[in-house]
Amino acid sequence: MKAIVNRIIPFSSVDGPGNRTAIFLQGCNIDCKYCHNPETRKLCVQCGKCVVNCPAGALTMGEDKKVVFDPPKCVQCDTCIHICPHDSSPRTCEMTPEEVYERVKKQIPFIRGISVSGGECMLWPEFLTELFKLAKKDGLGTLIDSNGMVPFEQYPELMEVSDGVMLDIKAFEAAEHERVAGVTNEMVLQNADYLAKTGKLYEVRAVIVPDLYDTEKSVREMGDFLSPYLKYGDIRVKIIAYRPMGVREQYSHFQVPDQKYLSYLADILKEKGFQHITLI
Repeated sequence: MKAIVNRIIPFSSVDGPGNRTAIFLQGCNIDCKYCHNPETRKLCVQCGKCVVNCPAGALTMGEDKKVVFDPPKCVQCDTCIHICPHDSSPRTCEMTPEEVYERVKKQIPFIRGISVSGGECMLWPEFLTELFKLAKKDGLGTLIDSNGMVPFEQYPELMEVSDGVMLDIKAFEAAEHERVAGVTNEMVLQNADYLAKTGKLYEVRAVIVPDLYDTEKSVREMGDFLSPYLKYGDIRVKIIAYRPMGVREQYSHFQVPDQKYLSYLADILKEKGFQHITLI
């Protein structure tokens, strides 16, 4: 069993509680206009454009007509991902859960747990299940960072070994969600319902892009939808300001909301009973 891994960050303080190792898997099933990791969206098609443009010679084309990445030669200039016409990266590798966990183990006991993101990591549910089983044996926490477009209810074994899900709600209304991400959000809200009722909704995240969708209306409606679930347990909310770093050029012109506006949105949620709100 293998998944395609884009990168592993040994220490992260922004991907869940405490210090964690963050694993990013390749591939995504939606198209967010503000995606700041667009190179994780698709799998490499082996076109070779990155090979001829790599200034360090870290990329070559193998005899099997597949791109070969030589990490020691890489200078992290990101030329390959900037010129890739397919929203992918040649700097990925196929890894088993055991191989990924060997990388994780190097950080024990300096981490509280692991978080797996993407792309969309729920495209690799069996891989996640096996990786989380390994982490649990060593007492590490396990979190999933997801766009919510894969039904969690269909993976009870994964849910058993997962501490929770950090769930994106891109926009509350279906039409606005489609404007943001190219798909409507019925599955996202179904997942929110299931996760909240089973105590697995660790956090809800909303990226605030004022000129892309009605952010205030969305936050109000999201709060109204989620507040009844507070009876099952606390729901953390993270309000994230859109920033253009890493965003595809055609979507890099959106307005960056200021801290005052984020605080205004947080106050709306506080009035609805939410106590743990983080602004980024």
